[in-house]
Amino acid sequence: GTVILELSKEKAGERLLERQAAQFGAAVQKVEAELSAQIRYLTQVATGQPHEGSSYAARKATQLALNRVDYARRRLGELASACEAAVES
Repeated sequence: GTVILELSKEKAGERLLERQAAQFGAAVQKVEAELSAQIRYLTQVATGQPHEGSSYAARKATQLALNRVDYARRRLGELASACEAAVES
């Protein structure tokens, strides 16, 4: 905004314009760096990659282990039933 005001004057100060343009460029670079960092973070979370501050990978591994335990329990129950049926026959 200040650059546009300065340009609207009859005699625009080149140094002031250059300084303000540089400040604007630095602000844009800072925003771009922050956005890139957020995108990297969201990419890690979305793909399940372990990263600092997240428990997603640990929760996923735990859930998979619980699923395997449930499956093994069901299969052992089926095996026990089959053994009992064979003994009774």
